[in-house]
Amino acid sequence: MARIYLVDDDENILMSVSMFLESEGYEVRKFHDGVTALEALNSEPPDLAVFDIKMPRMDGLELLRRLRTTSNLPVIFLTSKDDEFDEAIGLNMGADDYIKKPFSQRLLGERIKAVLRRASLTNIELPMPEMGDDKVIKRGRLVLDPNRHACSWDGVPVRLTVTEFLILEALARRPGYVKSRDQLMDAAYDDQIYVDDRTIDSHIKRLRKKFRRSDKSFDGIETLYGVGYKYKET
Repeated sequence: MARIYLVDDDENILMSVSMFLESEGYEVRKFHDGVTALEALNSEPPDLAVFDIKMPRMDGLELLRRLRTTSNLPVIFLTSKDDEFDEAIGLNMGADDYIKKPFSQRLLGERIKAVLRRASLTNIELPMPEMGDDKVIKRGRLVLDPNRHACSWDGVPVRLTVTEFLILEALARRPGYVKSRDQLMDAAYDDQIYVDDRTIDSHIKRLRKKFRRSDKSFDGIETLYGVGYKYKET
């Protein structure tokens, strides 16, 4: 089974969640702060990590920021009920999902299964799409290879999280056609997982930011206010 890292300064949460996940067959390692966790994330990457946001020494947001410089590792955030601002930042930084405390362990287990399913084709390196594959999607300067979870823009690899890749793939398959937020949620999330509109908006914002790092004029994802998004082939 998959290996999961739990990072939280609350010992009760670490113990209860780790016991539950181990009973589900996962291998679990526990960390009380972001500094210690980051060393292990870099040296022995797991299949998925669960971060609390508010922690001593290095909080979950800073931990994710540093992790995203080198890795697309799936990450789920644990947030307090009133941390709406932190949730938005976390999604913009590349978190794959979030759960508010207090939470059901069963719900966390379902979210973990869903994210791991979406991440099953992820390659942590930055592969280039293979143009000989008939499943590769080419839209102008954009190339997506779903089999290898590879993306490039104008020949330059672009590092995407699992959720970002699935959203972009859904848009790029039919350029010019509008996808509602609900349709993008269905493309990127398991049927049993509920996310709100802001979650999709945050992922779109981060997608644009990533492409504009290599092309400041990138405008391939167009917003139709009150309707949804579409991919505009350039």
